[in-house]
Amino acid sequence: QVQLVESGGGSVQAGGSLRVSCAASGYTSRMAWFRQAPGKEREGVAGFDNGGRPTYRESVKGRFTISKDNAKNSLYLQMNGLKPEDTAMYYCAAKIRGVAYIPLHALEYDYWGQGTQVTVSS
Repeated sequence: QVQLVESGGGSVQAGGSLRVSCAASGYTSRMAWFRQAPGKEREGVAGFDNGGRPTYRESVKGRFTISKDNAKNSLYLQMNGLKPEDTAMYYCAAKIRGVAYIPLHALEYDYWGQGTQVTVSS
């Protein structure tokens, strides 16, 4: 069993930056970030492919950077150039065995955090 706790969300104006973090209570083999806006389905934002390389949804490429600190069992998402359409609850997801063959697919992951809200105003 792994517990995930997100932090770092907040409100920012368009063009601003935020960094969200996720602390895992134990070992994880793969972690990723998802988000869900009101009235919309949860979508994958950033993760790591089966080779361990970062992968992003198209709309955040060049603006968001995912990173992981294995020693701290922590995951980060640096978000620059934020847009109002980035407004959502951001969730950390993890699995404890194997890699994620479809890193931005929610069914790849067994554990989820409670989420942290990111609000971008125009």
